[in-house]
Amino acid sequence: MKTVEEILRIKGHATFVISPQAQVFEALQVMADKDIGALIVVENDRVVGIISERDYARKVILEGKASKTLPVSEIMTQEVRYVSPEATIEECSVLMTRERIRHLPVLKDGKLAGVISIGDVVNAIISDQAATIDNLHDYITGKYV
Repeated sequence: MKTVEEILRIKGHATFVISPQAQVFEALQVMADKDIGALIVVENDRVVGIISERDYARKVILEGKASKTLPVSEIMTQEVRYVSPEATIEECSVLMTRERIRHLPVLKDGKLAGVISIGDVVNAIISDQAATIDNLHDYITGKYV
């Protein structure tokens, strides 16, 4: 089973972060510009939250608040679930399903080392399954003889 580190080696360690004092509108602009669904909220090199499109929809739009005057800290999710680079994709899948989250920050030695999404996890699972099928096919057809 693949690890988070293997996924990050392929997709890269680039992360997009925002300050808790930034305006929600700014966070939305970054997410739109980068075509991503969440930003990690960082203060003094420490992860303090995560803000997603879901947070915006539920905590700004539905409550009639103004995104141009509202700080990220008002709507970010503060209880951030995270994984280490050594975590397996299976562990991530279980955590993301159980907690109903779509993005997982990756922390190494307490520092942000990357972010994986549910899409990354699904792609890794599909890739592993395809490799298993190929190996079984080769075995059945006698390729390993």
